[in-house]
Amino acid sequence: MAVAAPAVAQGDRRMSGRHWASVGESTFVAGIWFLYGVYRWFGRTPFRLCLYPVVFYYWLTRPMARRASREYLERLQASHQVFERAPGLRHSFRHFICFAETLLDKALAMSGRYRRERLEFHGHEAVLAAIGRGQGGVMITAHMGCLELLQTAAVHREGLRVTILVHTAHAQRFNRLLHRLNPDSRVSLMQVTDFSAVTVMMLADRVAAGEFIAIAGDRVPVQGDRVVQVPFLGHSAPLPIGPYLLASLLQCPAYLIGCLHHGEGYQVEVSLLAEQVRLPRGTREQALTAYAGEFARWMEGRLRLSPYDWFNFFPFWDQTTHAHAPR
Repeated sequence: MAVAAPAVAQGDRRMSGRHWASVGESTFVAGIWFLYGVYRWFGRTPFRLCLYPVVFYYWLTRPMARRASREYLERLQASHQVFERAPGLRHSFRHFICFAETLLDKALAMSGRYRRERLEFHGHEAVLAAIGRGQGGVMITAHMGCLELLQTAAVHREGLRVTILVHTAHAQRFNRLLHRLNPDSRVSLMQVTDFSAVTVMMLADRVAAGEFIAIAGDRVPVQGDRVVQVPFLGHSAPLPIGPYLLASLLQCPAYLIGCLHHGEGYQVEVSLLAEQVRLPRGTREQALTAYAGEFARWMEGRLRLSPYDWFNFFPFWDQTTHAHAPR
């Protein structure tokens, strides 16, 4: 997603311990750009006919991405028994198909061509109330589903403006592709590699003006530190503390937001994490771990309902050889 382009592992050697940002951006994006043209000219059925051989090629030639997919699906099954049988290659291929279909929907959302009636909202009353007060906030999300459909929501909801933080330079090409589709988008992208005082002040100005800042809570920062370990799908996983530090610095509400497949469309679900994220000096690490743990439980709850909507195609649980606890 635009919070960072979905990382697709490449090559044929294991990447345990490698940072996700070191995974090169796959030409998969170029393939989807071609398929987007097929969709525009001929519709979704021809798009799907072209989709399967393209996705099969990438699935076949990305062994590490396949392994990461299988690891996630197997751990989800062990934790929540979401499939009738143990997930295998068929499930992994379907996982890739879901990823590709979602990339098309991202393009449709950013170009303003996604059909509004296929988008449902749940738990968004707190956000609507905040918009009515002219109050912004931090939206913490994950690399699952299609967050770009907030663009569709923004068109139909006066006053909703969102800045999506992009954490890596290798995501620029994908994000430029999406933004090119709709220069007048009310969802803007901002590349951020660290939260300097200048960056925080800029974001504070946007929140004060009633804007929402979307940030991913499921990938270790590019710097490789500032993480906590929390349970996720039965195993300890490293999660960044940046979203909670940011919400604390901005002194604004923090929401959990996901947009996952539901029926023939998507369902946007919003949960209030905290009216204000508080990090007491004496128990700061415990508070950060508690917030990240709640985020991990929220992710599990969403993925139980839509298991193929997880788009971290790299060894998610082993990405922090150089990561450290918050200092």
